[in-house]
Amino acid sequence: MRAPQPATADTAAALDDAVAAARACTLCAPALPRGPRPVLRAHATARILVVGQAPGTRVHETGIPWNDPSGDRLRDWMGIDRAVFYDADRVAIIPMGFCYPGRGAGGDLPPRPECAPAWHPRLLPHLPDLRLMVLAGAYAVGAYARPLLGAEMARRPLSEVIAAWARLPAVIMPLPHPSPRNRRWLSQRPWFDTIVVPELRRRVAAALDS
Repeated sequence: MRAPQPATADTAAALDDAVAAARACTLCAPALPRGPRPVLRAHATARILVVGQAPGTRVHETGIPWNDPSGDRLRDWMGIDRAVFYDADRVAIIPMGFCYPGRGAGGDLPPRPECAPAWHPRLLPHLPDLRLMVLAGAYAVGAYARPLLGAEMARRPLSEVIAAWARLPAVIMPLPHPSPRNRRWLSQRPWFDTIVVPELRRRVAAALDS
C-alpha cells in the first residue's frame, strides 16, 4: 500500500462513480440464488478498509454490511461502535464478494471468484488516505496478506498466517472470520484475544486519530 495522501475532489468523484457502478453490477447474476444486491460502502477519505468475505442472508436482506452477529464481534475486536464503523468517511467496507453467494453443505458458499478481480482494482486505488486494511477471513487474508509473507506461507493454515501478523506491513491486519461458527477456533487459540485483538484496537485507534 502506498503512503497515505489526502483525497482530492477528482479522487472522490472517481470513487463515487466506481461505487455506483459496483452497486449496479450483475456480473454473477445467473449464479446468485437471491439475485444481485451488491453491498459495499466507501468514501475517498476513509482511513480504514475492512475486507470481508461475502454478505450473508441478513446482510443481503438489509443491504447493511456486517449487520449481523459476525459484525458485532468484528466491531468488538476493532474497539469501535456502530456509529464509527458505519461512518463511510472513516471506514470503507469492500468485501471479496459483494453479493450473497448462496448456501452449500457447510454453510454459505465462498465469495464469487469474479467479484474481487473485477472491482477491487477499480475501487481501492481511489482510497488514498488509508492507514489500515482489516482482513477478515480466509479469502481476504489469502488475497492481501499471504502474498506478502513469501512462498513458504502460501499453503500454511490460516492460523499460522494470522500468528505471523507482526511480519506484515503495519497497514495490514489479518483476522479469522468473526462468525459464531469460529468459536472453537478462537477458544483453541487464546493468543488471538490476548495479543492480536489489543494490537488491532491500537492500530484502529491510531488510524482514526491520525
